[in-house]
Amino acid sequence: MKAHLHDLLRAALDALQAEAGTDAAPAIQLDATKDAKFGDFQTNLALQLAKPLGLPPRAVAEKLLQKLPASAQVAKVEIAGPGFINFFLNKSAFQAVVAEVLKQGADYGVDRSGKAGRIMVEFVSANPTGPMHVGHGRGAAYGDSICNLLSATGWTVWREYYINDAGRQVDVLTVSVLLRYLELFGKTLAMPKRCYPADYIKVTAKKLQDSHGDGLKPVNDPLDWHEIETEPVAGENATDREKETAKLGQEAYLDRVISLAKVNLGESRWEQIRQAALDDQLGAIRKTLSDFNVGFDQWSSEAELVKSGFVEKAIARLREQGLVYDKDGAVWMKTEAYGDEKDRVLVKADGAATYFCNDLAYHVDKLDRGWNLLMDVWGADHHGYIARVRAAIEALTGRKDALNVQLIQFVTLSSGRMGKRSGNFVTLQDLIDEAGTDATRFFYLMRGHEQHLEFDIDLARSQTTDNPVYYVQYAHARICRVFDQLAEKGGKFDPAAGIAALQRLDNEHEKALLTLLNRYPETLRKAAAEFTPHTLVFFLKDLAEGLHSYYNIHRFLVDDDAELQNARLALISAVGQVLRNALGLLGVSAPEKMYREETT
Repeated sequence: MKAHLHDLLRAALDALQAEAGTDAAPAIQLDATKDAKFGDFQTNLALQLAKPLGLPPRAVAEKLLQKLPASAQVAKVEIAGPGFINFFLNKSAFQAVVAEVLKQGADYGVDRSGKAGRIMVEFVSANPTGPMHVGHGRGAAYGDSICNLLSATGWTVWREYYINDAGRQVDVLTVSVLLRYLELFGKTLAMPKRCYPADYIKVTAKKLQDSHGDGLKPVNDPLDWHEIETEPVAGENATDREKETAKLGQEAYLDRVISLAKVNLGESRWEQIRQAALDDQLGAIRKTLSDFNVGFDQWSSEAELVKSGFVEKAIARLREQGLVYDKDGAVWMKTEAYGDEKDRVLVKADGAATYFCNDLAYHVDKLDRGWNLLMDVWGADHHGYIARVRAAIEALTGRKDALNVQLIQFVTLSSGRMGKRSGNFVTLQDLIDEAGTDATRFFYLMRGHEQHLEFDIDLARSQTTDNPVYYVQYAHARICRVFDQLAEKGGKFDPAAGIAALQRLDNEHEKALLTLLNRYPETLRKAAAEFTPHTLVFFLKDLAEGLHSYYNIHRFLVDDDAELQNARLALISAVGQVLRNALGLLGVSAPEKMYREETT
């Protein structure tokens, strides 16, 4: 409907431009009204044209109305206020959406042409050093839903997970597993405070024992490692400065432990432990994401990127363009010239590449693969990292718009009553097991991603209409139940007869549902364009509320009025289709049966 009104205004605008001899062509803005007394849709086009045409806005509005083509779907058009144009639609214009939804089915409101452009979305990318936590889950639900929304609105989308498997954190993971492995042979060493001590490390260690026996033990007695020095510890009443000093000392101590472990193990044994640890953690991450209905087109390895020599090639390209320089034995990039607060180190004086260097090379690789628009979904704690990456990409491409970063705010749990815990923290897998995939995804998406989210576990797993996802899914189940009851009575729904009788849909509940069905395509486009899947959540809650209100007051199986029955069945069938479509974009199912059952 909105597209039809837009075409009418476009025709009026073209005619007015030809008459006035002007090429002023403002974008036509057409919005659904919030108050029925102002009609169904409103445009400010006359106000936009007033200055170019040198006329009062109301005079421009009058000229536009004179040139507006007639339409059987428009009941009347009025000028309001300083020059707004309000459209009042005929009932048939709203009712026609039912036939459109039933005809298009899963494609209603969707554009899968790919004509909007190509975009690569990198999201989650949790370090493979432990289980995914609840914060990662919000990024996963958001990133996956954004990909679905973009795909549904004309974009060609590629989903990618970047595996940070080349940095120091992997060495920390490896030595943590090694120390737990040695414990299994009576070699108990104090776990450095900056290691990973959780139980999942012990699982990998036990698997190594089962597969390799003691064949991965160091050549030298590992107890000699403690002769390095004593690990620094902050005192009970230490100041913040003393605590920070102790923390830095602990990191330095851990680095020495890692260095000795590599020497004592040898490259082959170290690599076997490293790979086993990574395989276990990546396997757990893949399983959790699969359980969460999140998939990727590609998993890209930082280690493989480095091994391929691409990082050195990327630095060479930067050097050729005059974007890097050498200082104090290190290699620096001129990011300050492109909006960063200072230049950044790419390669340290000891020859080690920084995380920024490898990450920059990865972004260059993504651009080289033909994805000229990149979206990264990061945690809010990465806010300070945005400027340097954007600066680097602008320096390479000359474009300020090549990288879009969406930051995900933190998540807290409002209830600690968990039946299953993986250790001393709640993992995403724990949350999925407790609340289910549908509720977990829906709850993550109920608030804007730029806002802090408090996740109510008790509400998420409840089977009541107080639970928002249950409330929406229950609307779909109720619709399915109506058709089950029709079949139980030996009846049959005639869609063609229902569409022919749409004029019977004239009560306030039917009008409300028809209005929402008409607004779905616009809502979908808005959610995609603004990267706000919660917009679709709000729509679903409104559509479910409209269905429940309709269901509670009106009968759908009208034995003595087949025409009305088919019209109402056509309407709720269309509502069910849109519920399925929208829930599917959020990665949430639309069950046909729920715990609660009601009669029609």
